[in-house]
Amino acid sequence: MSSIHFIGVGKMGLPMALHFLRAGHNVSVSDTGAESLALARSQGLAAAEATGAVAQAEFVFSSLPADDALCAVAAVVAASARPGTVYVDTSTVSLAASAQAAAVCEAAGVLYLRTTVSGNNLMAQAAQLTVMASGPRAAYDAALPLLSLWGPNRFYLGDAEQARLMKLVVNLLIAQTSAMLAEGLALGRKGGLDWQDMWQVLGASAVGSPILKAKSVQLSQRDFTPTFTVLQMLKDLDLILTAGQAVHVPLPQTAMTQQLLQAAVAQGDALDDYAAIIKAVERSAGLPTQLEPTP
Repeated sequence: MSSIHFIGVGKMGLPMALHFLRAGHNVSVSDTGAESLALARSQGLAAAEATGAVAQAEFVFSSLPADDALCAVAAVVAASARPGTVYVDTSTVSLAASAQAAAVCEAAGVLYLRTTVSGNNLMAQAAQLTVMASGPRAAYDAALPLLSLWGPNRFYLGDAEQARLMKLVVNLLIAQTSAMLAEGLALGRKGGLDWQDMWQVLGASAVGSPILKAKSVQLSQRDFTPTFTVLQMLKDLDLILTAGQAVHVPLPQTAMTQQLLQAAVAQGDALDDYAAIIKAVERSAGLPTQLEPTP
């Protein structure tokens, strides 16, 4: 069994760490948030001070909110881990920050594996994530038995930042799916189509993608409880547009989707699910965001 330290046990990190624990591995965790750490303890995970735990671990994992957190944790790992330790980061961050972390780890002899995941916290709990990895092949091969605990689909994409970019490509398409739905549903409502009828038809049609079908469970009931908030999607769109600028790829539809999500924030929906872009488009079409009761 492996010795693992997991840094960042929020809504994604916690279920990922729990899969390791339930598989019989020796797992300790750390987090800057007292509430997250308390929840992890309540589910049987041992809390430990990061520096000492990293020094003893064979594998270090992290799930972090932003570039600055990744760079800070990479510095701790590089300073504390033994040479040959595999460091696996699962955060959605910029390619530039990830490359910076890679340089720090390489100088310390730490094997740095960029391992992004596609899926929300419910999919993480159900071990149904899609895993995308890049970095040293030896690190991927060593970590693969652990990554296999997160979901059935795993992809090794290259030796550098390919996994970071692939995650941004996936999230670009997710964001654009929500924008597409917003326009189509607003058109249907304004023209007199029933809300639930539209969802039934869309799910059975040629556009009935897995994400559309998954979203239909909540959205057919006008439930915007977040699995991923408007603010979180805006953060990812910033990363996507920055990546586009770096390689001179125009992303005009993505830029428009970013603006519609900014409208959702201005209208008070920042902490709703990113599908609240539907409400932003409805408001622009003069539609109420509450459905009238069916007679």
